[in-house]
Amino acid sequence: MARLGAGGMGIVYLARTAAGELVALKVIRSEHAGDPHFRARFQREARLAAHLRSPWVVRVTDADTESRAPWLATAFVAGPTLAETVATLGPLPARSVLVLGRRIAEALTDLHTTGLLHRDIKPTNILLDRSGPRLIDFGIAWGPATTTLTTPDAVLGTPGYLPPEQVHGDSAGPASDVFALGCVLVHAATGRAPFGTGNPAVVLYRTVHEEPDLDGLARLPDPARATIVRCLAKDPAQRPGTAELRDALHRTGALTRPGPRPSRTGEPPGSRPPLPDPRLPLAHLPSPAPPQADGADGADDWLPPGVLRLIAAHAARALDPPPRADPPAHEEGGPRETAEGSGEPEKGPEAPDSTRRRFLAVGGTATAVLATGVIGAALALRRGPGDGPPTRTIALHGTDTEEQRGAELAVNAHNSRSGIRFRLALTALDDRGRPAGTEAAARRLIADQAVCAVLGPASGTAVRAAGPLYAAARMPMVLVSSTVGELPPGSPQPDDPSTTCVTRIGDELLGMPLAYYLTGTRPSRRTAVIEDEAGGTVATELAAGFRDQPPVGGTATLHPVAAHDDIRPAVAQALAGRPQAVVYAGTSPERAAACARALAAARFTGARLTIGPVMRPAFLTAAGAAAEDWVFASPYTEPASMTTEGARAFTAAYRARHGTAPGPWAAEAYDAVNLVARALEALGGGSRATRGRIVDQLFRTTLDGVAKPVRFLTGQDHSFDPTHTAFLFQARHDRFEFLGRYDRLKPVRRGPVRH
Repeated sequence: MARLGAGGMGIVYLARTAAGELVALKVIRSEHAGDPHFRARFQREARLAAHLRSPWVVRVTDADTESRAPWLATAFVAGPTLAETVATLGPLPARSVLVLGRRIAEALTDLHTTGLLHRDIKPTNILLDRSGPRLIDFGIAWGPATTTLTTPDAVLGTPGYLPPEQVHGDSAGPASDVFALGCVLVHAATGRAPFGTGNPAVVLYRTVHEEPDLDGLARLPDPARATIVRCLAKDPAQRPGTAELRDALHRTGALTRPGPRPSRTGEPPGSRPPLPDPRLPLAHLPSPAPPQADGADGADDWLPPGVLRLIAAHAARALDPPPRADPPAHEEGGPRETAEGSGEPEKGPEAPDSTRRRFLAVGGTATAVLATGVIGAALALRRGPGDGPPTRTIALHGTDTEEQRGAELAVNAHNSRSGIRFRLALTALDDRGRPAGTEAAARRLIADQAVCAVLGPASGTAVRAAGPLYAAARMPMVLVSSTVGELPPGSPQPDDPSTTCVTRIGDELLGMPLAYYLTGTRPSRRTAVIEDEAGGTVATELAAGFRDQPPVGGTATLHPVAAHDDIRPAVAQALAGRPQAVVYAGTSPERAAACARALAAARFTGARLTIGPVMRPAFLTAAGAAAEDWVFASPYTEPASMTTEGARAFTAAYRARHGTAPGPWAAEAYDAVNLVARALEALGGGSRATRGRIVDQLFRTTLDGVAKPVRFLTGQDHSFDPTHTAFLFQARHDRFEFLGRYDRLKPVRRGPVRH
């Protein structure tokens, strides 16, 4: 019925049994299914998991470990993950955290008693339901005395939730799961991972050597807080057992149980409240019977109304699966990636697949009910004015004037076309340039169900703050002028693909157009690179690129300078090699200007080059006359100076609306909106185009835009294809003059270089 996710071990699908029960069907990848050792371990996992009886672990309903494509089916829980919930609504109330911790501790007690360790407890592996949380994903679960389900040198688990002993390579035990649960509870209570996010290696270092960030945990009662803090002890022996953790949270939870809610709709006090939004298709339907509980912690009303609304929305979307495409024929059963990347399971020709097919059957009657009920209701809520096409809203995270103007032109151009299947709307939200404002803006946009994609934020700092929130909520985040940098949004794992769609070349790759210039436009057989360590990894990557692949197959010398040192000695050392070109590998306009002045003082007349972050008025001011003729590789274009038909039309429309030429990033934002529109068009434009599906479609979409071609490389990280997407400018007469796309420049003739 639909693809729910994928990991290193297999692909998970939403399926329906012959009896009509929704299940999550995990099908093992063919490269693992052919490994007899892996198959034996998978059989053991399925057998042990089938004996789990905790109501807080998703129930294994069936499995076929002998099939050519082994599979395991578990009960489907339509609720959101804890990660999405916190990203959308912020930290959970204290009492919700206590119930969450107690229930997952109960689940772990059952898991460990059975002989399994989970080993990947994290917010994305916990689903929330009205009756309680559910622990999912046993993809890397294994017993303490068994071999792992992955390669011998792999690190099992997720940085930020991985205990120190596993980082060191020591064996895991029940205390390892307790550590991860402690991290999860801190995340639920504070909205932040206790060891931060970002570069996985940095997060692992913090986990081993630094204390956790517990700011905000004080709102929990003292006994519970103290027990959760013990879960994060570096020494496994100092952590509480799962039973001790369960009992501590239970005692505290009983003391904090709220009294009956006042009746507002005539229901008896203390009864389950109705779902707050009756317009949702499933809001009036009864939920599945909750697991039997002792009721001591009042788990029947353990979640606040906002989370109940989110659960109802997920339940509605679960009954709106995408139409199944006909998969290509293949000699082997099991899931296959189609040209569109749908990854639908295919039917194999042999009998063993018959057990799998019984889970993939969807009755025609059920399909008809869905089409006329849920889908029809969803479309009715999204209709535009009158009987026109539905309206899909794109949000601009931030208030960059040029990006907003470019996006507005794209929206207007789309809506003016005849025969469109959907209209576009644009909304903008100011994050006030502060991390707290960025997170608040992201949560508002995530909570607005009308928003199908976000453009921005426009700064790296804002991306680092908002990225994990958007990733957890599966909100498409289309970056126009900023990049991800060192942060993988939400530290995405193979089963948690990034929702970040970068549409520009990274600064660290801008050495490529500079090398192209020094090869075809102004050849340099001897190139000197001033590596300014103040530029961080960008400077390091630029310098390494020239060192490994010098222009024209010549030589390149590197001359590093410490972040706070005078740059002039490095320039003098570089000139001693009589280079034909000097490249400033750094990001500081002021330090680049110091380099320019030093070269001018030495009367150097060769090519002088650097990258976009330096191309600021501050460089022209600080360098003065020494700035003349410097060449810059830029990730954005100047459409008013381009000669293509699309650029001319865009510039004319921009001038007509604003009375001036478009500035940096206007054309790129125009292209970004058109990229989203093209993805929506491929999905039909209606309610089927959910946020998650838009994310997947974006990376399969190509666009020959006004500014540049937009394409993505195949692979797990969906990297932007930087080919033909950079532009060159040159400092002339106290301004930056557009030269053109780097691969379209003609050779220039220059006299011999003076040193």
